Amino acid sequence: MSFEVPDGQIVTLIGANGAGKSTTLRSIIGLVPPREGSILYDALAPACAELAVLYTELETMLDRAWPDTAAGADLDKKAAERSLVRAPASPAVREGRFTGADGEAFDVPIGTRFSGGAVNFTVTERREAGVFRLTAETPGSAGNTWFGTLFPIDYVEGLAGAELGEVLVPGDDAEDDESLRARYFGSFESQAFGGNRADYREKVLSLPGVGGVKIFRTPEGGGTVGLTLVDSLWGVPSDDLVAAVQAAIDPVSGQGDGAGLAPIGHTVTVRPAVGKTIDVALTLTLEGSLTWEAVRPDAEAALRAYFAELVQGWADASGLTVRLSQVETRMLDIPGVLDVQGTRLNGGLANVTLKEEEIPVLGVMSHGA
Repeated sequence: MSFEVPDGQIVTLIGANGAGKSTTLRSIIGLVPPREGSILYDALAPACAELAVLYTELETMLDRAWPDTAAGADLDKKAAERSLVRAPASPAVREGRFTGADGEAFDVPIGTRFSGGAVNFTVTERREAGVFRLTAETPGSAGNTWFGTLFPIDYVEGLAGAELGEVLVPGDDAEDDESLRARYFGSFESQAFGGNRADYREKVLSLPGVGGVKIFRTPEGGGTVGLTLVDSLWGVPSDDLVAAVQAAIDPVSGQGDGAGLAPIGHTVTVRPAVGKTIDVALTLTLEGSLTWEAVRPDAEAALRAYFAELVQGWADASGLTVRLSQVETRMLDIPGVLDVQGTRLNGGLANVTLKEEEIPVLGVMSHGA
């Protein structure tokens, strides 16, 4: 605001209540320090700021309301509309072997606790002399990774050695948003109901440790259903996992009676996928003084990762193909590998095509043969 009052003139300020008449006069006589600014800006700025916040919140609310952008608890609510529940984390079940001072098998008390890596395990069941099932105390995939020496948390007199071995039932992390979102949209494409394929698929995949399932119609005659599994590590499932799924879906003691998740009248047989051994022979050209023995762990890890990628699509495929080109590509991705030649799979120069229930398992990997 800017104005002049010539000598001898009378100036009148006119305006609505709150327009600033009294404040202006107080500033002129020095009662209120004058401030720079715009009456229009100062009046509207707070409202504009609130509107900006409101529009941001509206956009956020819109994202939270739609399943393709919702996350966390908001996505859980959308999934519940389709009777879907996010799969919780499940603990790994491992095999432990124990020996006494004489080197013989040693039985430890049920409930004894051990530490392996960053995860603690509890002894839950005796399998045979000196061999026990251990369950990870922390749910999730962390319980799958440690192999080797176990350290007792509880003192066990006479115990000399403890080893953590095979993963019997893989531990799974809680289902992530993208997996739950995919199941949500998939529920519109195939409605799970009354023992149809979608129903079996949904029920089996909800069980801990299961990564994929193929459903076979009447493999043993009318009224029978066959389920073939891979575990959540994308390998051949253990006998323990197969037995757990059988018990949950259609217990052997009362097959066809509807005692499990399968509808009454369905006799269900659960079996593991068949591991097809893939032996790989090749010759690598390596950088500088690098040796095959130094590269070998990376090469084997790369092929196991390739096989796991294949198995992730196994449930929807009529048969998997292990390709020479992919094997060589994975080798060339290893630091220090300059070239690869003479690649053979199971002794042949061709791709290996697997049967419907087979999955690839890395066998012997040889170099320069």
